[in-house]
Amino acid sequence: MNRLAHLTIHDDGFIFDPSIGESFTANATGLTILRALKDGRSAPDIVRELREQFEHTPPDAERDVADFIEHLRVCKLVPSS
Repeated sequence: MNRLAHLTIHDDGFIFDPSIGESFTANATGLTILRALKDGRSAPDIVRELREQFEHTPPDAERDVADFIEHLRVCKLVPSS
């Protein structure tokens, strides 16, 4: 089951995973990454969006995306590569 697809994501950063009944929060960067992943966007596309939306430097945006995706893998929200 793709748990990421079933997440409920609120604009205030509240995220609910109905498959396990747990919730967590994310900042604006995390919300942007989560929404983009739910929409099926690639990591390079998400990096570009972070650079445009938040004026992240390329290394910061790449690190933010990679770190967040790895955290999602640990939480079993996205498959391991």
